[in-house]
Amino acid sequence: MDAYRTLASQGSARLTRERSRFLAFVDPAATVDEIEGRLAAVRRQYHDATHVCYAYRCRAEAGIVVRADDAGEPSGSAGPPILQQLEAAELVDVLAVVVRYFGGVKLGVGGLVRAYGAVTAAALAEASIVERQLEVALRLRFPIEVNAAVMRAIHRHGARVLDIRYDTQGEATVTVPPSRATAFADSVCEETGARARVERVQ
Repeated sequence: MDAYRTLASQGSARLTRERSRFLAFVDPAATVDEIEGRLAAVRRQYHDATHVCYAYRCRAEAGIVVRADDAGEPSGSAGPPILQQLEAAELVDVLAVVVRYFGGVKLGVGGLVRAYGAVTAAALAEASIVERQLEVALRLRFPIEVNAAVMRAIHRHGARVLDIRYDTQGEATVTVPPSRATAFADSVCEETGARARVERVQ
């Protein structure tokens, strides 16, 4: 994945169905810990709510972490329709929470699915969605005499040079999209006859 869609700002919306009130909040959140912290804050603020349902999609080393919670609503009636809105918008690093105050009239599973999905979609419409590019930083160390070969590899792969310096050897720090990192490292090795070393910057 070289790019991803997420939120640049928060969004919120309200919906009333058969006297039940639904309050939706969508927030950018980069880690599961950050998500848990925001969930705890919402639960404290709306401690008197009947249900606090949520869903999130968050990037991790192993892939995208996904979770949806019905929080006491009938199975599949709250968390999944909230999650479906995040997936439809292809968003990651996003938390969506819907707070419900029961109005005394049961909506049924279908009614709940529609309400939770609609209020989440409305909150997303109020937020600002952006696409962010991903980059991998690599450090190149090489003998001065293979500098031209290193520059050829950098140019061929469109790597972005962050820093370059020369002393007893050359050292450059560059960034490339994740999908091109291995090919770039292989190209540097080939161009320089394996005289350059490439390592990922942590």
